[in-house]
Amino acid sequence: MSSALSPSPDADPLLGPADVRELAAALGVRPTKQRGQNFVIDANTVRRIVRTARVSPEDAVVEVGPGLGSLTLALLQEAAWVTAVEIDDVLAAALPATVAARLPGRADRFALVHHDAMRVTDLPGPEPTALVANLPYNVAVPVLLHMLATFPSIEHGLVMVQSEVADRLAAEPGSKVYGVPSVKAAWYAEVRRAGAIGRNVFWPAPNVDSGLVSLVRREPPRTSASRQEVFAVVDAAFAQRRKTLRAALAGWAGSAAAAEEALRAAGIDPRARGESLTIEDFAAVAERKGTTA
Repeated sequence: MSSALSPSPDADPLLGPADVRELAAALGVRPTKQRGQNFVIDANTVRRIVRTARVSPEDAVVEVGPGLGSLTLALLQEAAWVTAVEIDDVLAAALPATVAARLPGRADRFALVHHDAMRVTDLPGPEPTALVANLPYNVAVPVLLHMLATFPSIEHGLVMVQSEVADRLAAEPGSKVYGVPSVKAAWYAEVRRAGAIGRNVFWPAPNVDSGLVSLVRREPPRTSASRQEVFAVVDAAFAQRRKTLRAALAGWAGSAAAAEEALRAAGIDPRARGESLTIEDFAAVAERKGTTA
C-alpha cells in the first residue's frame, strides 16, 4: 500500500494535494499564519518554478522554508545538490525522511539545516549557486537580502513572494512602488518579474496573489563607499519618501545644507526624490558624505 511518505514505485515522487494533506495530518501540522505557511500542493507548479529558475545539473541550490518538501523534491530531480533551511521543528525533523522515501536515489544529495534563515552564515555541502524559495510574505525581503549578502556564490535565483512584494523588488526608478527593496536588491542582482502564481495551488489558499521574481547576480556599483554606507543613504531617502532629497538626507548628512552639497557633488538635483535614483546614484551620494567643504 502506497502512502504520501512511500509512494508506489511507478507513482510521481512529487507531492500532490492528497499527499500534502496526508503528510500534514501524520505530523500533526496545521499551517500557521505566524510563519506564513502556505504549502504548494500542485506538482506542475513546482516543476514550473524549477524550470523558470533554470536549475541545472551543475547547480547547488539553497531552498528557504521547504515546508513539507513539495519544491524540495522537484529541485532534487534537477540539481546536483539541495540544502533546505527550515525553522519549524516538526517540518525540519520530517523532511529528510520524505526525501529518502520519495527520491531514494537522490537522498545523498540533500542536506537539511534546522535554523532561522536570517541567522544562517554557512551551509553544508558545495557552495550554493542558486537560491530557489517560496518565501513567507512577512520576512521575504530581509531573508532574500540576507542570503544574497551572506552567500556571494549564489549566481541566480527565483523566489515566490506576495505579488506586491514581487512588484517592489522588480520596480524600476520612477515607479510608484520603487523603494528600499528595489534599490537594495539591485545592489546584488538584475531583478525582474518572472510570472504569477494562482492562489489555488496552495493549502491553505492565501488571501493574496503570489508572484515569481528572477534574480541574476551582478557586480555591485563601483564605489569607494561600503554597502552599509550606501544602504544608509537608501534608508534615509525613503524614510520620508515625499520629501526632497535635500530634506530627507539632512539627518544622514548632518544638515540640509550638507545634504545639498553631497547631492550636487554627485550630480544629483537636491530637489529630486529618492524614487528617481538608481543604486549607482545612491552609491555616488554615499561617496560624497563629508567630502565637501
